[in-house]
Amino acid sequence: MKIEDVRRTAYSMPLTNPAYPRGPYRFFDREFLIITYRTDIEALRAVVPEPLEVYEPLVKYEFIRMPDSTGFGDYTETGQVIPVKYQGMEGGYVHSMYLDDEAPIAGGRELWGFPKKYAHPKFEVEKDVLVGRLHYGKTLCAEATMGYKHVAANPDAVMKALKAPNFLIKIIPHVDATPRICELVRYYMEDIQLKEAWVGPGALGLYPHVICDVARLPVLEVVSALHIRADLTLGMGEVVYDYLSEPK
Repeated sequence: MKIEDVRRTAYSMPLTNPAYPRGPYRFFDREFLIITYRTDIEALRAVVPEPLEVYEPLVKYEFIRMPDSTGFGDYTETGQVIPVKYQGMEGGYVHSMYLDDEAPIAGGRELWGFPKKYAHPKFEVEKDVLVGRLHYGKTLCAEATMGYKHVAANPDAVMKALKAPNFLIKIIPHVDATPRICELVRYYMEDIQLKEAWVGPGALGLYPHVICDVARLPVLEVVSALHIRADLTLGMGEVVYDYLSEPK
């Protein structure tokens, strides 16, 4: 392969058989179970990087079922999103993500900087209860439950939340393990078609684990539970802060 061919074709690894295709990345019937809970605000401040600002002691624990996504296929994901502000704008900082599919793990980490790890989340309906469980290996690390379709949610409020910006820390190491890229990335969900949205009673348990450390942000009180289904496109990111070049 010529040098010119490498430059022309390279966008992911392996060079000649990338782990994921180029976008756009469209999700059909993407289903969310979101438990918002109150936690220790000092624990949040210990994990949220500046220049993002923590302004309330809340975390959104999410289970996401993605049965039909272009390029990434059929998979389930779970993790924690922390409400933050950046330059006065409210959004969400994606703190942790666990999923069961190589393509979105590789693509999510390489393109945007999603903090993805391989694990075994499951999201399903058990009789009259919506249930999400996260196992790391054989160990249960998180379990969320919600009453199934109790009360219709306000679609305007749900759409506002879905359209809010999200933030990530993208870290790519150099060959000597020093950081080569360390950036704050902002992205949006685009072309959203909200199909249904529900609120109801919810519960959440997080259990200590050395690698899958979702319990690092402890559950003090469940605030709300939301169940939604939508079609949407995962927009590409933009760098809003470069930790290696910005003045200290």
